[in-house]
Amino acid sequence: MHVERLLGRALNSFDLPDALVTRLDSALAHASSLHSSHHSAALHRTTYRHTYLLADGSSLTLWELVHNTGRDGHEQHELYADETDVRLAASRLPAGFTEPEDDLAVDLDADLEWLGTLLARPPVPAPPMYVPDDSADHARRVLRRAENEDRPGEAVAARLRGAFAHHIKQVFGRQCSVAGKDAGFTLYEHAFLLLDGSEMSVWEVEHTATPDGRHMCEVYEDEHTARDAMERRARVRGRVR
Repeated sequence: MHVERLLGRALNSFDLPDALVTRLDSALAHASSLHSSHHSAALHRTTYRHTYLLADGSSLTLWELVHNTGRDGHEQHELYADETDVRLAASRLPAGFTEPEDDLAVDLDADLEWLGTLLARPPVPAPPMYVPDDSADHARRVLRRAENEDRPGEAVAARLRGAFAHHIKQVFGRQCSVAGKDAGFTLYEHAFLLLDGSEMSVWEVEHTATPDGRHMCEVYEDEHTARDAMERRARVRGRVR
């Protein structure tokens, strides 16, 4: 059974609430999908979303983090009941190697070239597949963890309280080394289907371009503003010596 294999290989399955594990006993079907991935010379990290249809008609989602930080690079598996928790766990994994001092100029040139692609027009995306899964609460948590001063205000929060389904998509991700320090940038679209039949999205930037390398989340009302914010962050880091 899929859920038994999932629980059996997870190092932290004992941390999951007993009530949640009991609910999984009634799973009738499941769907698994790749949520995000990162691959560098030192770190391979992948996150999967596993959604189960239960006998009472409800659904339940588990988030699986797979990474190669075990002894001799062996894969480790972790399970989480909340997307915020798995993303936090992923951000705490070792960032990987630091480039040798002689390679810094090459890395800086490559990263400046990358900056030019941030504002490039993305390809037309496929229509999102919305999933009813406590979407209004998900929207509340996304807005709550935003640390930028220009994050969406009460008008956006009020509209998102009418969300009944949502879809999350990673649209950009990059690890770079600037001035001997690693910085990671990831852009997510959180698309919501509202009770009035309309759709709206907010755009979340996750990055470690902070003075102490701390993981930080910012949320914006449109993709263009989010990409501008990433570019500004990366250029500021690029000046650090």
